[in-house]
Amino acid sequence: MGNPPNKTLRAWIAVLSCPLLVYLTVVLVDRAASTWAHDHLHRPPVMDMLTHIVDPLRALSAIALAAVGAAALFRGWRPGAHGRTLIAASLAILVSVGIKELLKDFFGRTWPETWTNNNPSWIGDHVFGFHLLHGGVGWESFPSGHTTQMAALAAVIWLRVPRIRWLGVALCALVALGLWGSDYHYVGDIVAGAYLGASCGVGMVALVCRA
Repeated sequence: MGNPPNKTLRAWIAVLSCPLLVYLTVVLVDRAASTWAHDHLHRPPVMDMLTHIVDPLRALSAIALAAVGAAALFRGWRPGAHGRTLIAASLAILVSVGIKELLKDFFGRTWPETWTNNNPSWIGDHVFGFHLLHGGVGWESFPSGHTTQMAALAAVIWLRVPRIRWLGVALCALVALGLWGSDYHYVGDIVAGAYLGASCGVGMVALVCRA
């Protein structure tokens, strides 16, 4: 049985809106937003703290999957609804990390500021653009990995735990605010990361949580 027409239409709108919104943000917003954050906010500690919300996600995801595997192997455990949600969230986070690394290497976008080895940047050198397949840590701004991971988790929460949807959205928004406020990422990087993470979350829920 195919998807209902309205569901298919929403899926196409979501897919097509991603490149359009990212393009508009890159062209119209990124340089001005980065300059404003640099000139007016000066990377306050609270903004930097918000970006670290994501730090435990990869380790916790790996531990969760290892625990699930051990329980299934040694105890014959089979996941129920909550277990499948945990598996979907863990896989979404870890898969999203791998995909964003490939995309960073492919797009080769320079950072808003200079972080390492005098990498070219918008604030430091007025360098702004994509350098496809360039490689190197100075060309890994797009998409935002922090946003990707948080959005992956938020998407699973949204679909599987509706009563705390607000928490997933709030955490994603806080991470995005911290990244922009610290001038760690362009707004376009954050938007792309949100789309990537959400798609990984939706995909893993469809794969793992069918029953």
